[in-house]
Amino acid sequence: MLSFGFPPISSPSARVLILGSLPGQLSLERGEYYANPQNSFWKIIAARVPDLPSDYTSRVAILIEHHVALWDVLAAATRSGSLDAAIAEDAIPNNFRAFFRAHPNIKLIGFNGATAARLYERHVMPTLTDDPREIARQTLPSTSGAHASLSFLEKADRWSVLWRGSS
Repeated sequence: MLSFGFPPISSPSARVLILGSLPGQLSLERGEYYANPQNSFWKIIAARVPDLPSDYTSRVAILIEHHVALWDVLAAATRSGSLDAAIAEDAIPNNFRAFFRAHPNIKLIGFNGATAARLYERHVMPTLTDDPREIARQTLPSTSGAHASLSFLEKADRWSVLWRGSS
């Protein structure tokens, strides 16, 4: 089944861009990034933002306030289920050339897992001009519940690099 992602959560002042691969089924159903309670993304954000609100709209506002943008590498792809391993080769990347023109302050891209980083290298890097190619990139441990090789504290510690980049 062809799945379509969401528009970015961002403002022109964003300094950090967090990229996943493509929203999972529960996220698509709810229309929210990282809606699956088994995914630790919002818990990791809460580890850095005291009193993170529970409602999605307020959480999004907090990311923007902290100069963090959130998006996915892919605009659409065929995938059965929610696992990144099930993404087919027909993947369509988002338009990062336009994104980087509209967000000139991005200094760091954090990939939510190795699959997002690989998809970016394969589908996005060949389309970019020199300046966006020079943006620092960091592959972070996936926040997916399917990736439990690290403890929550280890994941949160590795993700803290993003907060240094957003200030």
